[in-house]
Amino acid sequence: MKLSRILLLVGAVFELLLAIPVLGGAFVLGTGYTALGFMFLFHLVTLVFAARERVPFYGPILGMVTSALAWIPILGWVMHLASGIVLVINALSGQQRETRGNEQRRFY
Repeated sequence: MKLSRILLLVGAVFELLLAIPVLGGAFVLGTGYTALGFMFLFHLVTLVFAARERVPFYGPILGMVTSALAWIPILGWVMHLASGIVLVINALSGQQRETRGNEQRRFY
């Protein structure tokens, strides 16, 4: 399994834990919103690895948007839940075809 897919699954677990209504909110408030900054950086790293490995990267982008907007109470819960689901779908979506040797893919 590619590193980017593992990071996508780990990010999905983190987002789904933050989506637990009272516990997730208490954790974010207890860390002084540092958890949202950590998640933003985590999704940024995941985005870099996904782009390098040519894996679809819509999950990390949604995760970064979620981290930026999650300080709004109800919206944060909905966004964490949506991001977790999208990250799981992104991680488990069909495998990309591997290239052999130095062969480059053409996207046009």
